[in-house]
Amino acid sequence: MTLTDPCTLFSGGAQGAEAEFGRLAEQHSIAEVNFTFDGHKIQRSRGLRVLTDEELVRKDVSLTYVSKLLDRRFTNAEKMRKVLQTIMYQVEAGHEVFVIGSLQPDGTVKGGTGWGAEFAKICNKPLYVFDQARNGWFKWASGEWTPDGAPRITRHHFTGTGTRFLEDNGRQAIADLFARSFK
Repeated sequence: MTLTDPCTLFSGGAQGAEAEFGRLAEQHSIAEVNFTFDGHKIQRSRGLRVLTDEELVRKDVSLTYVSKLLDRRFTNAEKMRKVLQTIMYQVEAGHEVFVIGSLQPDGTVKGGTGWGAEFAKICNKPLYVFDQARNGWFKWASGEWTPDGAPRITRHHFTGTGTRFLEDNGRQAIADLFARSFK
């Protein structure tokens, strides 16, 4: 893909990985859509898309289901439900999904970011995770994670999401992803 191709990053504009995806999208003249809701603190305002309560309800998800799927508990149910709903909009809009985080032994991704990865699996979207602890990219294929040293953004609509706790290697992984994809 070249910079002349119209591309759009779908994200959430939150602190950490999402803000870095947005920063690099802007640097590469890529359109950006950041899904959020009233009262949610985010760092990116470019391409802001504030979801209405009616839109959020359309993506309602059982916190019990998500908690069981990811084997973890979520606190602050009302805010967490809205965050999970916005993640569903991000993943649905992108044709491939890139996540920065940590793979868990059970194959899920740590934290709320894990819901984005699981929803991408449910939607059968191409899914890549940069595991900061293992310092490498992994692709979800045939029901398992396989190493993928150098993924590229290949679709015009892509999702970039991940941990709020972005480390230097995660930041570099995003920069390298953009450099490989948008020469």
